[in-house]
Amino acid sequence: MTAIAVPGIALRPVAATDEAFLARLYATTRDAEMLRTGWSETQRASFLAMQFNAQQRAYLAYPDAEFLLMLRHGDAIGRLYLQHNARALRVIDLSLLPEHQNQGIGGRVLAAVLALAGSTGQTVDLHVERHNRARMLYRRLGFRTVQDNGIYRRMVWDGPCSLAEGPAQA
Repeated sequence: MTAIAVPGIALRPVAATDEAFLARLYATTRDAEMLRTGWSETQRASFLAMQFNAQQRAYLAYPDAEFLLMLRHGDAIGRLYLQHNARALRVIDLSLLPEHQNQGIGGRVLAAVLALAGSTGQTVDLHVERHNRARMLYRRLGFRTVQDNGIYRRMVWDGPCSLAEGPAQA
């Protein structure tokens, strides 16, 4: 669907053979939460499998979406799920394995998404948990909060002018 170029990162469509990696990636996004539960390893694994399957079903229901695996030196390191519509690109999910976080990869991927949106006159929107550290990255890239439902914030990037307008609200 899109030609997103990210220096040092290859993007390819997710395949059925990627499910084990995607489940492992999903589990890493819930590590801190799982450690607080006091559950056994078996209970955590069962819960995470159930939640991963539910999330995958929900994500696959997005119309006009593209599901991409991020590769670095040929190894899977994350995913980018992106929905396309006439006015906006929606970042459904952008996740990286913990050992690949805080290296600028997420920022480069988002910058490529913003470049694509800017070239076609689209906005970009996403949802982020209220306490997710990635929110700071989104603000630096020019996203602004347009909706706060308590748990999640919906953030929108309106184009290159977003950066020139000054700081976005928290």
